Amino acid sequence: MKFTTSCTSALLLLAMGLPVQAQFAKPEDAIKYRKASLTVMAAHFGRLGAMANGRTPYDAKAAADNADVVAALSKLPWAAFGEGTDKGDTRAKPEIWKEAAKYKEAADKMQAEIVKLNTAAKAGNIDALKVAFGPAAASCKACHDNFRKD
Repeated sequence: MKFTTSCTSALLLLAMGLPVQAQFAKPEDAIKYRKASLTVMAAHFGRLGAMANGRTPYDAKAAADNADVVAALSKLPWAAFGEGTDKGDTRAKPEIWKEAAKYKEAADKMQAEIVKLNTAAKAGNIDALKVAFGPAAASCKACHDNFRKD
């Protein structure tokens, strides 16, 4: 898990240091990037949910490690919603670009809830994880409901 966290951190630093245009040569590259980052984030978020909902045993270290990955990845996909990425192999709704301020607000809310989830996961307490997981999940769901095609 430390390797994954290290790789994620390195990727985050690299992504933050480059202009968005330099990151993606083609819109298809941006779509692949955002889909990959959201897929990996969902996998780690799902592990937290399984613990919070009692589907798997609670493991404080695993919770903290998964929350670190989710927190790092929650910052990555937003730069990949640039011009031309509304077409192609994507489930993104046109509302992302038509209602950009509303979309940014939803993304910012999700990131704020993920910060709280990360803090709760590091507390080493299942009850703290349960309390923080619900609002974090709700922020993800709200964005999916409004901005993702099913």
